[in-house]
Amino acid sequence: MSFNNELLKKLMEFNEKNSPKFTLYVNDGTYPITSTLITNSPIPVNEPTTRGGVYFSDKFAYKMKCVVDDLSVIPLLTKKMLGPNTEFGELKITTEIESDGKFIPVEIFTNLTNSVQTPNSIELSLIIVKLESV
Repeated sequence: MSFNNELLKKLMEFNEKNSPKFTLYVNDGTYPITSTLITNSPIPVNEPTTRGGVYFSDKFAYKMKCVVDDLSVIPLLTKKMLGPNTEFGELKITTEIESDGKFIPVEIFTNLTNSVQTPNSIELSLIIVKLESV
């Protein structure tokens, strides 16, 4: 998978204090993301492979952890999760980053790998599959 490495590097450099606003799109709804972390980490495979005949996995992946406070998104995520579900779908996340005094809209397309629900929020673990500046 190829990414705009400069754009990805800028997204990874943000911390909690200067993080841009991210928005999750599921079906026809939008859900503000309250916390985001993007990392590059290993995947438990020895070589690039198609996992379960469903999706491609490289040895390293750009992962994203997001927290959404709007719990109404939970029922919409069931068909989006990777795993035994072969009809999963990509989740789109948007943001804007500043570069040379201009704001650049960015679309991040992800696969949902895990979610953890608390009484007040849901934490999503995602793998970035495509990154585009619009």
